[in-house]
Amino acid sequence: MIARLMTLARGVFLALLAGLLVVACSDDTLVSPEQDPSVELDLHDLAPDAQMQALRPATLVLERNTARLMSRPGVVATAVGLTDAGRPAIRMYVDGPVLDDTPSELGGLPVLVVESGPIVALQEAQERPGVAARPGPPCPPKCDDGGDGGNGGNGGGGGSFSPTAKHRPAPNGVSLGHPAITAGTLGAIVTKGGNWFILSNNHVLADENLAEIGDDAYQPGRFDDGTENDDIGTLSAFVEIEFSLTAANLVDAAIASVSPADVTGETEPGSYGAPRTTTVQATVGQRVMKYGRTTGETKGRVQAVNATVNVGYDSGVARFVGQIIIGGGGFSAGGDSGSLIVVQNGSDARSPVGLLFAGGNGITVANPIDDVLEAFGVTIVGN
Repeated sequence: MIARLMTLARGVFLALLAGLLVVACSDDTLVSPEQDPSVELDLHDLAPDAQMQALRPATLVLERNTARLMSRPGVVATAVGLTDAGRPAIRMYVDGPVLDDTPSELGGLPVLVVESGPIVALQEAQERPGVAARPGPPCPPKCDDGGDGGNGGNGGGGGSFSPTAKHRPAPNGVSLGHPAITAGTLGAIVTKGGNWFILSNNHVLADENLAEIGDDAYQPGRFDDGTENDDIGTLSAFVEIEFSLTAANLVDAAIASVSPADVTGETEPGSYGAPRTTTVQATVGQRVMKYGRTTGETKGRVQAVNATVNVGYDSGVARFVGQIIIGGGGFSAGGDSGSLIVVQNGSDARSPVGLLFAGGNGITVANPIDDVLEAFGVTIVGN
C-alpha cells in the first residue's frame, strides 16, 4: 500500500510539473517556459531512465519550438543536450552563418549553436570510374577515444583484415550495398521466425526506395568491386523514406535475407565481437562505438537526443525526428552508413544503441535501434 501511494504521489508531481510547462504559443513568438534555476544536478551522472526524466522539461521546450527553429535559414537540426556542467540545453545545428536574432536561450535553457555543415546520408559518396577500390582502413594498435567532439580512431583489430574485401562468412562492419549504389556497411544480423537477415540502411540496401523486394545485396558493395558473383542476400523489407521537410521519418532501414552460413553475426577478430541481443536507450554523454566499412572501429559520445534532422540524399531532403547525435569528428565517414552503434564499456558494453545513417562536420546521426527493430519485428543476433 505504501509503495502504491508513493508511486501515485510521484505521478501527481510529474503531471503537475508537466502542466507548468504547457504555455500558449502565438504565431510570432518562441515558446519559453520557465525552468527551475535551483536544479544543480550534473545529468551526465544519472542512469538512463533518470536522465530521460530529468530532460523531459527541456524536451517539452524543444518540441514547442522545433518548427520555428527549423524554419530559420541555415538550421539543419535541433536536439536536447547538456552543457559541460551537465545542465539541460537546446542544441541547434547550422550549415551557415548564425543570424543576429538567434535566441541565446529558451525558457532559461541555453541554446548551443553547433556548426555542423549540411547533414547527409553516409554511403560512399563518390563514383570513381576506372579507379581501383580503396583498401580497408589502417588500424593502430589501440584506437583513440576522442570523447565528445574529438576524433575516434580508425581501424579495428589490426592485421590484414580489410572491411572493403569480400568475406564469407561476412562479419558485421564490412562493405555492402544494392547493385545500384556505391557502398555502405553490413550493420548486424537480425532474426525473425528462425530466419536470418542482414540489417543496414534503406539507402544502402534499397537505393532510397527505388529497389524492389528480391533485389540482390552485394558484399562487398559495387564501389569496392562487388559484382553479381558477390551476392550475399536478397532485399526482404525496407521502411520507405519520405522526402519532405514536413515529414516525420523515424528510421532509414532495410533488411536482406541471408543464409546463416554466409555471416558471422559479430565484428572481425580484435574488435568488440558480437553485440548483445538486449538493446539500451541512448543517453547524453554515453560512450559508444561502432565498426564500419570506411573508418573501421571508432569511439565517441552521444552528444544529443530527441533530434529533428534534415538529411540530404540523392533523391532529396528528408526530415527525421527522434534521432541520436554523436560527437566525434572521426566517428564516421562516407561508406559507414548502416553500422551498428553499441555501448562502449560498463555493464551495458556491446548493447546496441543506434543504426548509423547520416553525418555532418564533426557529428554522426543515428536511428534509435529500438525503432529500427520494431519496424521489422526482428531481434539482434548476438549474446
